[in-house]
Amino acid sequence: MTEELLKVVDINKTFAGVWALRGVSLTINRGEILCLVGENGSGKSTLIKIICGVYQQDSGEIYINGKQYKNLQPIDAIREGIQVIFQDFSLFPNLTVAENIALNHELARGKSFVNWRDINEIARQALDRIGVDLPLNATVDEMSVANKQLIAISRAMLLNARLVIMDEPTTALTQKEVEALFRVVKSLQEAGVSILFVSHKLNEVQAIAERVIIVRNGSKVLDTAAGELTQHKIAYYMTGHEVTSSTYDYQPQANGQESLLSVHNLTRTGSFEDISFNLKAGEILGVTGLLGSGRTELALALFGIKPADSGDIIIKGQPVRIRNIQDAIRHNIGYVPEDRLTEGLFLLQSITNNIVVRTLKDILNQFGLFSSSDKSKQARRWVDSLHIKTSDPQLPVSSLSGGNQQRVVIAKWLASMPHILILNGPTVGVDIGSKSEIHEVIRELARNGMGIIVISDDIPELTQVCNRILLLRRGRLYEEFVVSEIDEVTLNNKLLEIVI
Repeated sequence: MTEELLKVVDINKTFAGVWALRGVSLTINRGEILCLVGENGSGKSTLIKIICGVYQQDSGEIYINGKQYKNLQPIDAIREGIQVIFQDFSLFPNLTVAENIALNHELARGKSFVNWRDINEIARQALDRIGVDLPLNATVDEMSVANKQLIAISRAMLLNARLVIMDEPTTALTQKEVEALFRVVKSLQEAGVSILFVSHKLNEVQAIAERVIIVRNGSKVLDTAAGELTQHKIAYYMTGHEVTSSTYDYQPQANGQESLLSVHNLTRTGSFEDISFNLKAGEILGVTGLLGSGRTELALALFGIKPADSGDIIIKGQPVRIRNIQDAIRHNIGYVPEDRLTEGLFLLQSITNNIVVRTLKDILNQFGLFSSSDKSKQARRWVDSLHIKTSDPQLPVSSLSGGNQQRVVIAKWLASMPHILILNGPTVGVDIGSKSEIHEVIRELARNGMGIIVISDDIPELTQVCNRILLLRRGRLYEEFVVSEIDEVTLNNKLLEIVI
């Protein structure tokens, strides 16, 4: 017989008169893995914050371990064993692994003095509990994203967690790291811990969930056993409509034009070596590989952030040197980074300012002043053409969902009309509906003659968007594929070859 750990009934929440949650109810049983699924802006984060006491519901009931809370506070949730691992992990980057894991535990016990031997022993036991071995004296800023997540989980378990809420836990993880995380999640379940796994990655939902709740526009639209769902059905309930996927049919120009970009024996010591490829106008070239393959370093070299040490870069038949970002921009190369929040956007600035920042010199009037009307006109053009969902382009870009923020980063570069666009993880952290729309934007740009490079470890994305794919291994070009001649299974098997 199952035993309820958490029950929320008919939760309603509004912000400035806008519904964030409307009549949402759910239960989580002890030792259950429940996936909460929904598009960006669907209400998932609001529901999490209500469950852990950060937000107060406008109406509705919350029961934890059979006890009703009318005004749940964060300390109440913690005492009841609810721990949330947010996307930023809430770790101290300048402290060691042991300190991050054990100090909260010692403070909760009322300790006034630090016994470093105890700190290390507590941390070691916490890591052992989830079957992980990490260097206790290393600072957290030295750790990979996957290891930071394991540190956060270990810390949660020290605080007698009965329910661990994981908010988009696989956003920045490779497939191998995702599989390792799932093994940890299963071990927590075996120890009787409940897991609320928040995600919009459909394959992961199917792989880890026992039960799935889908929310859309603040309302619960489905609550069912995971075995009852297909990826197609999940996508339908998330978006409210059929989500179709198509592939990119590259049609080379009849005149057999020269390559837009040619790279010969490009090398950056310690990152990649002897990389050669061609990119023609209208092509979408995918680049993939495991963590450490050199895929991102290649993108950074082409954009001048971390220039190559040797090799040749030829653009439209002319040899060029890309020593810095200015060189890349001068040669009409644009770059959309994977981390849009810290590298691609000015979060407190308006959507308009973020879009026009690359082309400010083009909107000066005859007196050398910015033309507000031209600025607004240019921003509105890209808001409309990229279907950026906003009530007002003058709102801060932080007001947008992840998918719409990504479109703003793309719009920023499109406004400057690059000939070559490099997209690093173009749909990381983006829900299924926005992902499909961004893919179509990429295809349309290529149809209009732009050369595009997509860096990604999302195999379905690469096979749907690209016409060719380069597979890197340890900094070298391992194999090249024509997408029309392979499928996802083949490409996944090639990645497994590399691992083995």
